[in-house]
Amino acid sequence: MASAPPATSPAAHGSDLDRLAINTIRTLSMDAVEAAKSGHPGTPMALAPVAFTVWRDFLRYDPLNPHWPNRDRFVLSCGHASMLLYSLIHLAGIRRGDAGDSRHNQPAISLDNIQNFRQLGSVCAGHPEHHMTAGIETTTGPLGQGCGNSVGMAIASRWLAAHYNQPGQKVFDYDTYVLCSDGDLMEGISSEAASIAGHLRLSNLCWIYDDNSITIEGETELAFSEDVGLRFKGLGWHIERVADANDTAALKKSLTAFKAEQEKPTLIIVKSVIGYGAPKKAGSHEAHGAPLGPDDLAGAKKSYGWDPALSFLVPPEVPQHFARTLGARGAEAQAAWLKTIAAYAESHQVLSAELKDFLVGRLPADWEKSLPTFPADPKGLASRVSSGKVLQALSASVPWFLGGSADLSPSTMTHVPGAGDFEPDSPGGRNFHFGIREHGMAAACNGMALSGLRPYCATFFVFLDYLKPSLRLSAIGNQGVIYILTHDSIGLGEDGPTHQPIEQLASVRAVPGLSVFRPSDANEVTESYRVIIKRLDRPAVLVLSRQNLPTLDRTQAASAAGVARGAYVLVDAPGGKPDCILIGTGSEVQLCLDAKAALAATGIHARVVSMPCWDLFEEQDAAYRESVLPASITARVACEAAGGFGWERWIGSRGRFIGMKSFGASAPAPLLYKHFGITADAIAAAATQILKKE
Repeated sequence: MASAPPATSPAAHGSDLDRLAINTIRTLSMDAVEAAKSGHPGTPMALAPVAFTVWRDFLRYDPLNPHWPNRDRFVLSCGHASMLLYSLIHLAGIRRGDAGDSRHNQPAISLDNIQNFRQLGSVCAGHPEHHMTAGIETTTGPLGQGCGNSVGMAIASRWLAAHYNQPGQKVFDYDTYVLCSDGDLMEGISSEAASIAGHLRLSNLCWIYDDNSITIEGETELAFSEDVGLRFKGLGWHIERVADANDTAALKKSLTAFKAEQEKPTLIIVKSVIGYGAPKKAGSHEAHGAPLGPDDLAGAKKSYGWDPALSFLVPPEVPQHFARTLGARGAEAQAAWLKTIAAYAESHQVLSAELKDFLVGRLPADWEKSLPTFPADPKGLASRVSSGKVLQALSASVPWFLGGSADLSPSTMTHVPGAGDFEPDSPGGRNFHFGIREHGMAAACNGMALSGLRPYCATFFVFLDYLKPSLRLSAIGNQGVIYILTHDSIGLGEDGPTHQPIEQLASVRAVPGLSVFRPSDANEVTESYRVIIKRLDRPAVLVLSRQNLPTLDRTQAASAAGVARGAYVLVDAPGGKPDCILIGTGSEVQLCLDAKAALAATGIHARVVSMPCWDLFEEQDAAYRESVLPASITARVACEAAGGFGWERWIGSRGRFIGMKSFGASAPAPLLYKHFGITADAIAAAATQILKKE
């Protein structure tokens, strides 16, 4: 076993108190991982000086008011190093809630939480989870996601500044700091995100790259040999380099350069030794993803000048040091901000009233009045088109409702005329051009939502796979991002099976905490948005058609307000006594209505149920669900131009599903529906066959 690296010198870290704080971060991280017998101690050990320097000297953050809107953001993209963040939160004295909040008396992360790292009930989960406690700005773990989120946070700061700041009154000007690893920068999402940030010239964004040359399999040279600095320079970033992660003076110099940079985002490349101080071979990947073990733990503590017999030691001087630096600076900045807000209320009353709504997540008064109602029309509109009209209405009434698409706005109908484009020289625009970067787009929207904005992003439904990891984190983190996914079925026609998302509905419906809407006409589109916009803590997917959908005559059918309950009786059998139930979503609801008419001609009475949102229907009480789908009526047929996985929940063992059992084909949409047997005749025949077997 190789000898331990020399103990950290006072010259490398500055004051003895700084060194004590850094080693407290390290030893808390090591002890927590050891107690859990699970986790990653190496990166917290290596990056403690880096994170400490950011928090001590640069981060504008008030631990006693952790939700202060103009706080700087600190994102740990390398979420496997979660104990680094948990240790910082504990030592900085961050509270669970702001002053005046009932949670203010509780620490965001207690020592007991740290001692129960990775255990059930502890807020110190294996990877940081935003919804668990204050101080965690976003949920990270899947590598690269924190990088992507940070771009959205930097965008939000720029947009909020452009919208609310006035001469002499800065309401928003926060910066975003990110710690990222080799793994983060290998993931494709980080390149997409970095490209967006470089194009937008987000100089309020700083990524600190831990260049430790280690991943789980071993040395990074096994698979990674690029010049990262050169890549980022090509993406339009300013590059800084620090030769030793323990050199806090050099770190401070590079971070000062970031603060001075006005045109580009900054990447600081920091060389570190993973598991610094542990008596292993320097840079060993063994310190990356496993506890050190008793012997190496003791050896590492000795190298830090720590008593190996003590665990979870927090010298009282350390929290005091954080309070005198980070805490004092943050309290002063927040107090100055409150004075600005008070003066702002006097000088800009209309904007101030709007700002108050924004800060508490309250929709503006009368926002619903702008939502359109569509007249009956047999020709109708594609739901992507009616969605575009609703977007325009919402943009006119909700100032912080904004978004864009992955280079597809002419097809997704998501461009809002008159709202301006968000670009480097026009950061107040509300139309975003994310480029062909679906994953980076979705991750950035998560970051925007975490900053209080209400973002939407759009692409074709088949490209769900390119953004799914970010959508999943929207759901885990309770972020109300709106995903507008068009070209929803074989109805897009000639583009063929590569663009026909027959399996995607089942995929998104399987995500917990996500609402999936597939509206059947323009008024169901309006009602879907009405539901979605009210739910700040739940992401939603809108699955929209390329082809026209007839706008139903609501004097002959139930109100589209039934969308709010997930499913509703659209047109009932005479006397409310159906022989069978036909269930459809989206474009196939019209097929169910046509099948009902065909069945009536044979003396069979059908009920047609529109089911635009499964999970909303599941939320309803048992009595309502029974009123729509009575258990006594087992003759049920569901129709959707997609795979049938999951429909058994609603049609039961005797029911039939009319839909896709294969990938699609390239041909005009009407021919494809006939070719694959998705027709009103097929629905009627299936219902008739079920009834004959009764």
